[in-house]
Amino acid sequence: MRTRLAVVAALLLLVVTVSPAAAITTNGGKTGNLDGDMHPQVGQLLFYVPDEPTSVYPDPGGWFSCSGTLVSPTVVVTAGHCTFAVGHNGRSTTTPANRDTAAGGNGSGGNDMWFTTYNGEKTKQWDGFPATYDANGDLNYKTQQARYRARSSWANDSPYWVRAKSFPHPQFDNRAFYLHDAGVIVLDSPVGGLDYAKIPGKDYLDRYAGRRNAHRFEVVGYGLTKVLPFADDGGDTRMYADVKLVNLVGNPKDTYIKLSNNAHTGGTCYGDSGGPTFETPDSLLLVAVTSFGLSPNCTGIGGAYRLDQPDDLRFLASFGITP
Repeated sequence: MRTRLAVVAALLLLVVTVSPAAAITTNGGKTGNLDGDMHPQVGQLLFYVPDEPTSVYPDPGGWFSCSGTLVSPTVVVTAGHCTFAVGHNGRSTTTPANRDTAAGGNGSGGNDMWFTTYNGEKTKQWDGFPATYDANGDLNYKTQQARYRARSSWANDSPYWVRAKSFPHPQFDNRAFYLHDAGVIVLDSPVGGLDYAKIPGKDYLDRYAGRRNAHRFEVVGYGLTKVLPFADDGGDTRMYADVKLVNLVGNPKDTYIKLSNNAHTGGTCYGDSGGPTFETPDSLLLVAVTSFGLSPNCTGIGGAYRLDQPDDLRFLASFGITP
C-alpha cells in the first residue's frame, strides 16, 4: 500500500477488500526490525498525483510515499500503482484534455517523482516538508497549484531527494492493479557505489512450489510499523522482515505470491508498496515487489507481485535490466 502524505506521512489510502500496499510491521510489537545498513539499495519514493482526490483540500492533488529498489545506478524497480498517473510538471498524465504528450500519456512518464536512500536515525529526508496546516491550524496552500509549487520546489532543493520519471507496466490497469503491478522509475542523476539488486529468470519462483513452510523470503520497506483504529506508528525509516510463503499461486495464476504478515516475525504495511521481496535474507535477488495487503491493519496476508513472468521481464528489459 502506498502512504498518503498529509504533514509527512499520516493518512492512508485504502481500497475495499484489497489494499494496494503498503510498511514493515514490527516484530511482536517491539521496536522492530530496523534495517540499518543492510539494504542501502532500497529507498523511499515521494510522488504527486494531480488527479487524486483528497479529503483535506477541496480540489484534487495527492502526495504519496512508496518504497523501491535500485537495480542499477539510475533504475529503480517498484510497484505499478506507485508509478501510475504521477504528474508531469504538475499536470495530469491521464486526463486527455490536460495530458502532457511529452510525458507519454496514459498515466506514464510523469516526472513528479523523487527518490531517496536516506535511512538515518532521524527522518531528515522530511525536514522542511511544507505542512498541510499552519501553526494556527489553518490550511496552507489552498490551491492545487500552490501546493505543487511549494512541495516540488522543496523536493528539488533537498539534498536527500533525486527527481525521476515514472513508468508503470504497459498493461497496468488501476482498476485491477495487482494483475500487472510492476513499475520503474528512472533517476535524473545516478546513485552510485552500491550493490544493486538483480532480477530473476523466467518462472524462477516455481522452484518454491510446495515449500511454503521451509523457506523465508525477506521484505524491506519504509512503511508504517503498526496500524491501529485511531493511531498509526512508524514510517519513513527502512525496516525488514523475514516472511513465510503462504501460497505461490496467485489468482490469476503467476501474478503474485502470498506472504505471511505474522505478528511474531513482521510483514508489510502501508508505505511498503513497491519494496523488494528478496529470495533469501542473504540475497539481492529481487523476485517480487510488495503489492497489497488483505487486512486494513496490516495483519494476515500480504501480496507480492512476481517479476519472473515473460511480460514483466520484457518490461524490465526495455530499461536495460535483464537477469
